Amino acid sequence: MGLRIDRKKDERVVHACTHNLADIPNGVTVCSADLIPGGILREGTAIGKDEAGLYHVIKTAKVTEAANNSATAYKVEKGHHFKKGDFVMLKVGAKAYAITAIDTSEATYDTITVGTTLGETVNVGDALVQASAQSASTTSAFKYAPKALVGDSYEVKALDNHLVVAVTIGQFKESVIPAQSGDIKAALPGIVLI
Repeated sequence: MGLRIDRKKDERVVHACTHNLADIPNGVTVCSADLIPGGILREGTAIGKDEAGLYHVIKTAKVTEAANNSATAYKVEKGHHFKKGDFVMLKVGAKAYAITAIDTSEATYDTITVGTTLGETVNVGDALVQASAQSASTTSAFKYAPKALVGDSYEVKALDNHLVVAVTIGQFKESVIPAQSGDIKAALPGIVLI
């Protein structure tokens, strides 16, 4: 038996959840199949439940450059969990189409390309939101209805579902959490963003 010394630098963590007033008892299990291994399931990510009771991330990506209503490529912040084939929308009831490509070659942003324009003017700070494949075209809907926000950050491991804190009533710093669309905010009336 030898002595083992690990050297690592502590990182200052800025927590997004300032007040957790109610959460789902004993936490919830979030499916890892939706996530990108090696990434981070960030604090403040919206999650929803499927018919079997397993929770899934409601994927969002914050737009970093405005786009007109005929655009098919959208520049977004890095750190999202979108994959080729996921359906995206800008708001519930508007158009939703599948992602045909994700360019990750730039250092500061990713470019998400959809097969057909989403038909809406997109401003900096808006959120692309995951839509249901069954609601493609012009009648988009959430793939999973928002139920809570993740109460802490977790490292994503391949083939490993994650047990997470699910906050249903609480306060979060909006500047540190993933992008939230107006529809997600409306679906979570117990969450206050400051």
